[in-house]
Amino acid sequence: MTELKSIAFVGNSFPRRCGIATFTTHLQQAVAFERPCLDTSIVAMNDHGQSFAYPPLVRYQIRDDKVEDYSRAAASLNHDQVDLVALQHEFGIFGGAAGGHVLSFLSCLKMPVVTTFHTILPRPSPLQHSIVTQVAARSAKVIAMSERGRELLRKTYDIRGDKIAVIPHGIPDFAFVEPDATKARLGFAGKAVILTFGLLSPNKGIEVMIEAMPAILDRCPSASYVVLGATHPNLLREQGESYRESLVARVRDLGIEGHVVFLDQFVDQPTLLDYIAMCDVYVTPYLDEAQITSGTLAYSFGLGKAVISTPYGHASELLAGGRGILVPFADARALGREVVSVLTNDLLRNTLRARAYASSRPMVWAQTAKRYLNTFDEARLPRLARIPLATDIAQPQIRLDHFLSISDDTGVFQHAIHTVPDRSHGYCLDDNARALLLAAALNAPGEEPLAGAITARLAGFVQHAWNPDAGRFRNFMSFSRNWLEDTGSEDSHGRALWALGHCARSDSSPSRRRWVGGLFSVALAGVEHFSAPRAWAFSLLGLDGLCGAATGDAEARRLRLILANRLSALLSAVETEDWVWFESGLAYDNARLCEALLVTGAATGNRTFVEDGLRTLRWLMALQTAPQGHFRPVGSNGFGEIRTRPQIFDQQPLEAAAAVAACRAAARVEGGTFWHTEAERAFQWFLGANDLSQSLVDPETGACRDGLHPDRPNENRGGESTLSYLLALADMRQLRRLPARHTATASFQSRIAGVDHLMKKRGHPVKNQLPESPGPVPATGPDTGDRTAVQSFD
Repeated sequence: MTELKSIAFVGNSFPRRCGIATFTTHLQQAVAFERPCLDTSIVAMNDHGQSFAYPPLVRYQIRDDKVEDYSRAAASLNHDQVDLVALQHEFGIFGGAAGGHVLSFLSCLKMPVVTTFHTILPRPSPLQHSIVTQVAARSAKVIAMSERGRELLRKTYDIRGDKIAVIPHGIPDFAFVEPDATKARLGFAGKAVILTFGLLSPNKGIEVMIEAMPAILDRCPSASYVVLGATHPNLLREQGESYRESLVARVRDLGIEGHVVFLDQFVDQPTLLDYIAMCDVYVTPYLDEAQITSGTLAYSFGLGKAVISTPYGHASELLAGGRGILVPFADARALGREVVSVLTNDLLRNTLRARAYASSRPMVWAQTAKRYLNTFDEARLPRLARIPLATDIAQPQIRLDHFLSISDDTGVFQHAIHTVPDRSHGYCLDDNARALLLAAALNAPGEEPLAGAITARLAGFVQHAWNPDAGRFRNFMSFSRNWLEDTGSEDSHGRALWALGHCARSDSSPSRRRWVGGLFSVALAGVEHFSAPRAWAFSLLGLDGLCGAATGDAEARRLRLILANRLSALLSAVETEDWVWFESGLAYDNARLCEALLVTGAATGNRTFVEDGLRTLRWLMALQTAPQGHFRPVGSNGFGEIRTRPQIFDQQPLEAAAAVAACRAAARVEGGTFWHTEAERAFQWFLGANDLSQSLVDPETGACRDGLHPDRPNENRGGESTLSYLLALADMRQLRRLPARHTATASFQSRIAGVDHLMKKRGHPVKNQLPESPGPVPATGPDTGDRTAVQSFD
């Protein structure tokens, strides 16, 4: 790991006036002081059209309601090659529902992120829960400011304990002083001063303290309650000074105007420290028990003040062990009683002060900065998410409830609105061919076959899709059973052949197997003239099934070699040292191209096809590896971009299913555990090992969401997505039945030996035999390296 050279702190920043701005600025300053060689900068959040005269330290600004600002700022940080981002998370400073716009920022970053959670709700709304878990999933480390915060992150948000660091709120390193001299300077000589400071808002409970003042004055006539702080800018913008005015009116009604002082100002740190220094008692009568941290509490505690507080999370932890006094929420009588006891008992007050000051020394900013820097360094350590092998994972069962619910007596519907079939888009050959592939897969040993009537219905759809006049399959059909085209795409034609070929090998009905032979033969005729690489690959997958069923004729075998040679030739024409692929861009179903060469090479004993399939699959799987090690499919937003890193979103189940199938094929020809692990990694994407840490499947019904957007899963569960999941699950169930450390299949080895013998007889050189158990395999190009320390384009 290289030395940490640059950090960008993201949050509010001075001269903006709020607690997050204070924290972000002070943390940056402390880190910069602790490690002077480190380049530190701030990305400042602005809201509601506001702007500030920021210092040069603030290099970028984000308007909270402008989604484009988030991605633009992330792109700038990537361009600057910043080593790490330290994000300050508070729901209110980011735009979107529950601050969800921050996910757009995080999804674009290419460096580790460490997130400090300033608010951790014990009872979040579903959306708030989702946002926190997604932010945590995209962070290498997360920081809570208390043990209570750590427990909430673990138990409420299911964040791993080893990912969480607890670092208390930082405080200035201020001397332990008596209050009298500062009181005189600030005009409070001879007063018993009670202080609350911070931006004024209703959740601070100031009115409770005001209600307690008459009883306090009965015992301590010299008491003065100082409320220091401007009204919170958001409250001021929405309601003006109505809250402050209500407090002033209540003071007037109680007749205590001479004993309650409102200082409506945002003070700088030296002034603030003076006011804290002069108080005898500091009170935080907050009303929200969920408040997990309070900078004002930390500062007062750190300056050695006797603190009385309601038992919100931070206070309960900080003031335990006799370091302060806790009173019930909204209980003016209890609050007044404890304030009187502290003001009238010098021994109690000074004991509380001494304990607070001594306990707070590890919280000074210098110590806090060291702990943050240690956490930053840990976050940059190369780490892959643990990818369990099959024995570690609860294997889902194949459930067909949703698949059947989005089918009728014609076939499978293309789309669904949530889980409800969407008839307006009708049917397509693509999805019904996928369903026929599933029917073939369920005839494998250990699976429960699909009902014969359903398989017949799917076969009937494929048959009806054939247009003999055009010599091509049609793809799209309306709900009224009218074809919407005379010919479909080359890809849909190839997919139909793929399904037919697997049906020829695996269908339980001899009659349907004979039907396949006739339709496959006539539909294969035009494939030789196709130009689409995926159509070649799909056709090869079908030819593998057909020829494997011993029904493949000489024409099928001839065409299989033609199509496979075309894919290999395409690879040779496009491949460079850092772009190991068949095309200049990536699109959909990418891994099927690799799979097609692997199964064809295995069936024919052609070493070139196998080597090309393995090499491209290694490159593709490395490309589809997130920095944290989980599977990240090529995002559809970047389909067709030329020789560039893939876009992260949108992510589709089709890509994960293709990766699982290709890794299964690689495991069969190469042996060892590596491809088992890769297949598991791709499959776990469905179950939540993904960029949003959200499962896409309902294991009880077999439904699968249509993909991942940057901020949420797509809640629709259409035919393609559900069938992709079911096909991937069927592949995994078969792969798990294959011993993880088996060598390459005997049939493949025998074919290789036969071809080698023939080549030698003809005087051609023969390459070295493929290894039986490769272990971790280095990828080609920029991702070269042992897969135990895999790099990623992100």
